[in-house]
Amino acid sequence: MGFLSFFLNKPVAKKINLSKDEIPVHVAVIMDGNRRWAQKRNLPKVAGYKIGLEALRDIYNACIEFGIKYLTVYAFSTENKFRPKDEVKYLEWLIVEAINTEMNILHSKNVKIKFFGRIEEVNESIQNKIREIEDLTKNNEGLNLQVMYNYGGRAEIADAVKKILDLNKKFGDIKVDEKIIAENLYLSNIPDPDLLIRTGGDKRISNFLLWQIAYSELLFVDKLFPDFRRQEFLLALKDYSNRKRRFGK
Repeated sequence: MGFLSFFLNKPVAKKINLSKDEIPVHVAVIMDGNRRWAQKRNLPKVAGYKIGLEALRDIYNACIEFGIKYLTVYAFSTENKFRPKDEVKYLEWLIVEAINTEMNILHSKNVKIKFFGRIEEVNESIQNKIREIEDLTKNNEGLNLQVMYNYGGRAEIADAVKKILDLNKKFGDIKVDEKIIAENLYLSNIPDPDLLIRTGGDKRISNFLLWQIAYSELLFVDKLFPDFRRQEFLLALKDYSNRKRRFGK
């Protein structure tokens, strides 16, 4: 874990019982609070992202343990590229480093990884690394890990509309309804999230999965993402298990 482990909070673990019926199929996470975590400790902002990667490892391992089929995480938004250049450069380096570090581990755990967003706009070295991990894990049948990179919910819907317009040119008059829109979104073959978790204390969606979370359960937690570990994730699952979903009915 390295020298930064000194700064980590280590809450006392509580026993949390969850039955199979209480486990969501798909969990989405907005991993917020990495920079604030570092600032609170007088560390460089980028240190928070490094520890945040360790928190993500805790979460995907818990998903594997409890049989959660889909985990979708917000890694880099279409707006993040407007942050200070040094920070963006670090985040670009970190995604490559994370893939290098986690690739074989995730593959050994039967995890299938896919990246979604405007990937064609990021630099070629990142694109190559993304293709490498996707190709390695494409036949895995365990946890499906979706990494949203250079992603925005509005951009996703706009891209879906463009695809539908192209289909209309090729095949004639196409009826535009919810089904055709959903079929042309990035996550077209993946069920909508049952639970969306946002760490860091802010209570907003920040342009994440705008279409897919129409009936998701939302949970906003105060913990900054680097401190959101296995225990906190299980508490989130427990909170979800106590909710009654009505889907507007």
